[in-house]
Amino acid sequence: MSSLTRRSFLSRGASAGLALAAWPGLAGPHLSWAQGVDAKKDADDIDSTEWIDEPTDQAIKKGLEYLVARQQEDGTFSGGGYSRNVAVCALAGMAFMASGSTPMRGPYGLNTRRCLDYVLTRCEESGLIIDEASSSHGPMYEHGFATLFLAEAYGMTMQRDIREKLAKAVRLIIETQNDQGGWRYQPQKNDADISVTVCQMMALRAAKNAGIFVPNEVRDRCIEYVKKSQNSDGGFMYMVHGGASAFPRSAAGVVALYTAGYSGPEIDKGLAYLMKHLPKGESGVGHYFYGHYYAVQAMWHAGGERWTKWYPAIRDELTRPGSPHRQRDDGSWMDASINAEYGTAMASIILQMPNNYLPIFQR
Repeated sequence: MSSLTRRSFLSRGASAGLALAAWPGLAGPHLSWAQGVDAKKDADDIDSTEWIDEPTDQAIKKGLEYLVARQQEDGTFSGGGYSRNVAVCALAGMAFMASGSTPMRGPYGLNTRRCLDYVLTRCEESGLIIDEASSSHGPMYEHGFATLFLAEAYGMTMQRDIREKLAKAVRLIIETQNDQGGWRYQPQKNDADISVTVCQMMALRAAKNAGIFVPNEVRDRCIEYVKKSQNSDGGFMYMVHGGASAFPRSAAGVVALYTAGYSGPEIDKGLAYLMKHLPKGESGVGHYFYGHYYAVQAMWHAGGERWTKWYPAIRDELTRPGSPHRQRDDGSWMDASINAEYGTAMASIILQMPNNYLPIFQR
């Protein structure tokens, strides 16, 4: 999509201005949310057609149409045990919005609205967003992705009912941050790991962008936790008491630092580690869509040669014949550990990164 189309999209909601919000007053090499690190172009000068070629555009459309076909009237998806999982629903909503649609506007406006309405019905009085009957990798995963989606949707609509539930969801995240600075599966302060922590960090940043108050010290503790999770090879361990690096959580760790506006040497070390995992059409990659959801964001923020190498590699891996991760004939991408709706939402977000529509992904 052209930069003109992007401006038209941003003019639909108030998030264009709110996305410039910052968490000021932090010591150390921190930047505002909108400033980014090492960006090579102003966002309004990006022409996504440089990256999204015709086969990729068609693959994206097929993926989104698959999600449309699988969505139920209540906004959920018919994908087995995870059919009512709020994280899957939220990611599908973000995939629709990444194409340029907003709730009730655009080709996927109705589908986006259904995702939003379902997530809103799953908001508990405590602030937790979850469907208790759905399969889950942990309540705080669901909560983090759902909160991120609500924040993006609120920035586009400025609806009071979304703000009220978003504020409660954010408060729950803030109140359950543990002494190390992170979060884990349950909304409790007992423990933390890098994966769940990054999920909450992105939700907090999106909420802050949309005008929800988040204390500066919360971000300070997030940054310190992520920095302590980095190994000497540049990758990230699962928990701070030790462990090997792995690609998926290392991609998440780099994005966490970008998300927080941090600009220290840990980012370059992390990017160097990730570049050793440049997509090469290999099978057997664990947490494949999760890892590449974060990796493409990391390279988008990095810009330059890293981006120009990474995006074509992951684009071709997801769309070209012969790849073990290519799109299926029905338009879906299968994630064997969760379901096709999750894999398709993730792949669609990855491929649409150059659109630069969602504030949470913008440089």
